[in-house]
Amino acid sequence: MTGHNEWMENFPLIRHITDRKEWLWVNPDTETASAGLAASGLTEEDVKEASDRFRRFAPYFADVFPETTGRGGLIESPLSPIPAMQATLASSARLEIPGMLLLKQDNALPVSGSIKARGGFHEVLRVAETLAGDRGLIDPSRSYVQFKDQPFKDLFASRKIAVGSTGNLGLSIGILSAEFGFDVTVHMSADAKQWKKDLLRSKGVHVKEYEDDYSKAVEQGRAEAENDPSCHFVDDENSRDLFLGYAVAGERVAAQLAEQQIPIDADHPLFVYLPCGVGGGPGGVAFGLKLQYGDAVRCYFAEPVSSPCMLLGMMTKLHDTISVRDVGLDNRTAADGLAVGRPSGFVGKVMAPLLDGVFTVEDRTLFGLLRMLADTERIMAEPSALAGMMGPLYTIRAGRPAAQSADARHLVWSTGGGMVPEDVMEAYYDEGESVELFPGKSTKSE
Repeated sequence: MTGHNEWMENFPLIRHITDRKEWLWVNPDTETASAGLAASGLTEEDVKEASDRFRRFAPYFADVFPETTGRGGLIESPLSPIPAMQATLASSARLEIPGMLLLKQDNALPVSGSIKARGGFHEVLRVAETLAGDRGLIDPSRSYVQFKDQPFKDLFASRKIAVGSTGNLGLSIGILSAEFGFDVTVHMSADAKQWKKDLLRSKGVHVKEYEDDYSKAVEQGRAEAENDPSCHFVDDENSRDLFLGYAVAGERVAAQLAEQQIPIDADHPLFVYLPCGVGGGPGGVAFGLKLQYGDAVRCYFAEPVSSPCMLLGMMTKLHDTISVRDVGLDNRTAADGLAVGRPSGFVGKVMAPLLDGVFTVEDRTLFGLLRMLADTERIMAEPSALAGMMGPLYTIRAGRPAAQSADARHLVWSTGGGMVPEDVMEAYYDEGESVELFPGKSTKSE
């Protein structure tokens, strides 16, 4: 087994990771979007199939989850300019942020309040549709509200769905699976918040708790499912269905930008900053955006300084064969949704020619940004959802001419927080009160 000193010798840039400092890594292997997409093994048709599935189930969502009726049963979130946040962030960082700062509010996604509703819901929908179709239950002359009918529920009650999660994916899988009538189990890591476990149990979901991290929860869940032919395991580390569900966000964002008359092209580049845990959510979104905009969009992942698993995997090209613990990091962070020690090898390899870079963020920064967003825009999100907010500062300070352009669009993806109890959110807000952001320091890049 490779030792810590050998890692440092083979990959000198690891010193930036082990320092636990905020840092930007620029991917030296980025290719053109067309080349990267072609190498992925996934296609535009694959994403369209996922999009069509969401549309088929839209009548079901509108009927079962009233909060989705305003969008006709589609699971979608607002895309909003945040000029007050832009001005305050620039002033605090003592740095001009030209162009436009936007927020994609997946913290406000209906039903489960996080980005995981995209991928997580899609995989559950595919499982339900496949099972019902194989049994001959689907009447093509009727809307998918028929999935509420007793024959469907009887079928699903005989089947199991399981997932390993730090929290938000478990909420998405658990809430929808339970609504369909599946026997669902969520294997949750030690860093998962208690309120998330309590909420799942209140929905009739079985919750198994582990004293270890995310990878152990996934490992145990996968092992149990392999021994049960009636169980479908949602594998966050390797799931094509999750990835494609997230990728549908590309066409949704493109439609929202067009509706707001915000052009994206070579002269109006789009920079997107995505919080990253195991990688499926940000990877899928980035893939979908590349399909829409090609080289006019540049995508960056954001990770906690103690859990930069995707950065480590991509930088070393070892992907899921290296963990942050291998280089002396403890994988402990207040950003529970990002507390992942080992990245998805599947996502890392797909994103290797497509991702522009990865940057790290300290926990204290997340709380400070959380409070700043709440004060300036009256938008509440959980700590992990604020990881991307440092992105414009990194790309501008790194001297990217396109990022410094007055025609640049900087899009921060707010990944979760809609289900956070009010008292917990107040505690997050209070935590940010003592944080002095940017006390004379600058972010690094290499």
